[in-house]
Amino acid sequence: MKEQFTKDYNAFNMGVMALPLDFPGCLYNKAKHAVRRLVAVLTECARQSRIRMNQGEEPECLLDFWTKEILREIEEAEDAGLPAPPHTSEKEVGHHVFDFLFAAQDASTSSLVWAVTLLDSHPKVLEKVRKEQSTLSSPLSLEKIRLMEYTQMVVREVLRFRPPATLVPHVARVNFPITETYTIPKGTIVFPSVFDSSFQGFTDPHSFDPDRFSPERQEDQRYKRNWLVFGAGPHQCLGQRYAVNHLTLFTSLFTSMVEFTRVPTPGQDELVYTPTIAPKDHGFFLLSKRK
Repeated sequence: MKEQFTKDYNAFNMGVMALPLDFPGCLYNKAKHAVRRLVAVLTECARQSRIRMNQGEEPECLLDFWTKEILREIEEAEDAGLPAPPHTSEKEVGHHVFDFLFAAQDASTSSLVWAVTLLDSHPKVLEKVRKEQSTLSSPLSLEKIRLMEYTQMVVREVLRFRPPATLVPHVARVNFPITETYTIPKGTIVFPSVFDSSFQGFTDPHSFDPDRFSPERQEDQRYKRNWLVFGAGPHQCLGQRYAVNHLTLFTSLFTSMVEFTRVPTPGQDELVYTPTIAPKDHGFFLLSKRK
């Protein structure tokens, strides 16, 4: 099953980057069928988790903890004489887990690679991160992460400079005016470029400059509509806070514990799409324990 799951997930990734030609044998069509199989597997995982949690077993993973909360919601609905909330069905959970899997694996991996790559190419930024980390005592905690002001500025700049998801498709639900002379017709699929918007408005946008997010400059507020790595409005990414904390924690631990040097390769900084973006060398580094 693991081999088939991996094969299907790779097919999904390839389909994301393919032309939407829904014919047998085309990558897009293969991806559609792969997603159905992936969701079916994850739905079965949700079913098994529900059985175990109903039997009073202890949670062993995030899905189990989520299932316990879902069972509580279902019980409250039953006590109130109401149907179970729609999001509590096993199939819905399977779909959500699939979304989380893509966001947690592909997008986060892209950001981790770019964080190390950009710190390596900006030694003064790396020095400031390490200096900040040296002022914090162990063990790390959420409160300690909140004290990492400069490290979080670096994280936000990594996400602006190299947003993992460069395009986010939307469907126009109504006729949507863009300018005085053009309106997007209802039903049109629109692909806003998160990547391009990250280089609009900001001061010297093609420079990697974490200080743009400092309290003095506040470019994240001044150009809020251009920093779209997590989307905007009511449909912005649910995992935004988690993603920033995750990348901040990784940066803290990695820079404190590891010495790293990038191995030069031809065209290493060219962008490749997997479907999230990565450097051409995929982050080829020599690592050693930091003294």
